[in-house]
Amino acid sequence: MFQQRQKRVMIPTQKKKTNPRRKRAKGRRKRLNMNIFMLCEQARSPSPEIEFDNLENFVMEPAPQGVTVKCRVTRDQRGVDKSLYPLYYLHLDNAKKTFLLAGRKRKKCATSNYLISIDATDLSRGGENFVGKLRSNLMGTKFTIFDNALNPERALPDLSNARQELAGIIYETNVLGMKGPRRMTVVIPGMDKNNERVPLRPRNDCDGLLIRHQYRKMDNLIELHNKTPVWNEETASHVLNFNGRVTQASIKNFQIVHSKDVDYIVMQFGRIADDIFTLDFKYPMCAVQAFAIALSSFDGKMACE
Repeated sequence: MFQQRQKRVMIPTQKKKTNPRRKRAKGRRKRLNMNIFMLCEQARSPSPEIEFDNLENFVMEPAPQGVTVKCRVTRDQRGVDKSLYPLYYLHLDNAKKTFLLAGRKRKKCATSNYLISIDATDLSRGGENFVGKLRSNLMGTKFTIFDNALNPERALPDLSNARQELAGIIYETNVLGMKGPRRMTVVIPGMDKNNERVPLRPRNDCDGLLIRHQYRKMDNLIELHNKTPVWNEETASHVLNFNGRVTQASIKNFQIVHSKDVDYIVMQFGRIADDIFTLDFKYPMCAVQAFAIALSSFDGKMACE
């Protein structure tokens, strides 16, 4: 029983009223949970050895089949404006802490817009290290991930040099105003017979991933969802089994699965310290997709929570 509980991490939900008689018991339970988190921290397994010659190719290509790429996301909020526009870094969670990606929210944009770069010091839109971006709708409930190619309005007529849409993310609107686990859907392009991503280059916003998903035009698309947490009566919280990779409760903790195989975790993300998170992903997802999905979870969502 203890071994099973140490692998789970709570997800905060709406607080329930308790009588004074139960407060002491809750305090003991909280101390026990902290010990469990420490055991998980010690048991967190590192990423397998991964080598690559070209960083840009590696972060854009799907993860190797049969391999879980284990990473760590660090949020840097130090500085005058970084509390509003933090820097985010993605490293392999191994002894070398190999750098993969950096991201930052752009200033003076009508909607949330994040740039993603393969250089931790160059996060400019026109820089040669720019590899993708994440853009939200006005409500902050839907996001689209793009690569670094041209806007279709400036691309060639055949769209051969137009940007690809790498993923669409949908957060379910919270119409009741009750706090609880987020519900999200992720739509990514499908894979061809060579296990390569099918390119999706919409001519305009009316033909993108989110519109195709809305009208159920799902050819060459893969629909994923966050795994539903289980309610734990003893801790009065929602829990998920992160196998020791996540150690702190957070509403941002989630796992992404396919409805036909909920045991195959395509991606998982969760907190291990105030500004440190683990991010693990598998085929058919790539590092840019996974990192951008994680960035979307940091963005404020008044309509969802």
